[in-house]
Amino acid sequence: MILEWLNRRLAAFLTKRVESRSISTTDFEALRDSLQPCDVLLIDGDTRISKVIKYLTQSTWSHSALYLGPDAGLPVADDGEPHVLIEADLEEGIRTLPLSFYRHDHSRICHPVGLREEDIDHIARFSKERIGHQYDMKNVFDLARYLVPLPVPGRYRRRAMAFGSGDPSRAICSSFIAQAFQSIRYPILPKVKTLPAEDPRCIRCERELFSIRHHSLFTPRDFDASPYFQIIKPSLAEGFDYREIDWEKHERENR
Repeated sequence: MILEWLNRRLAAFLTKRVESRSISTTDFEALRDSLQPCDVLLIDGDTRISKVIKYLTQSTWSHSALYLGPDAGLPVADDGEPHVLIEADLEEGIRTLPLSFYRHDHSRICHPVGLREEDIDHIARFSKERIGHQYDMKNVFDLARYLVPLPVPGRYRRRAMAFGSGDPSRAICSSFIAQAFQSIRYPILPKVKTLPAEDPRCIRCERELFSIRHHSLFTPRDFDASPYFQIIKPSLAEGFDYREIDWEKHERENR
C-alpha cells in the first residue's frame, strides 16, 4: 500500500511539465497525412522524466508512441477524433491517444521499411492486447536518482535505462514498442557478429549473424538511429518548394 502510494506520488512529480523549449516543426495536417500504421512517433517531451531520459541518452527524444491508424479499432475521443496512437504512460500505463495530443510537440516519424500486411496486423494485435499494462515503476525509481545533477559516464547511461522489475506486464515507452517489433523479429539496433562465411570458394568472405538485444535496453533515440527505420519529414513528404515561401517584406528586400 505504501509502495503504491509512493509510486503514484513519484509518477505525478515526474510527469509534471516544466519550462518547454520544444517547438513543433511541422504542420499538424502534414504530420497526420504522413503517418502510416506501425510508424514510431518520437516526442521531444517537456516533463521532468523527459529531461532525465534526454540526459541519459544524450538525445532530443524522450518519448515514443506507436501509430496504429484510424482503422485499428481503438477508442474514439469525446469530440469524435479517433485514437490512433498507443503508448506507455508513466501514470496511466499503456493507453491509446488521438494524434492531436501531440499537436504542439516537436516530433519525428520513424517508418519501418518492408512490413507486410500480416506484420502490421500482428504488431497492432500485440500492442492492443497490452492496453492497461502498467509502467515499470522500478525503472522509474532508478531513473529518479538522475534528477540529482551528478555526472553519469556514457558507458553507464544505457544500463541506467534498463534496470526495471522484469515483470512482463510492465514496460516503459520504448521497451514496449521494441517488444512489438521484436515479436515479428524486425530489427531495431540488433547485436551483429561477423563470422567467416564458411565458403570454400572465398576464404576471406564474411557473414553477419544478428541477435536480439533485450527490449529493456532500447530508448527512444534508437528508432531514430536504426538503419531499418526511414525518417519521414512531413514538410518534405508533401512536396517542398523553397520558392513558395512567403517571406516578410524586409526579408525579401534584403535578398
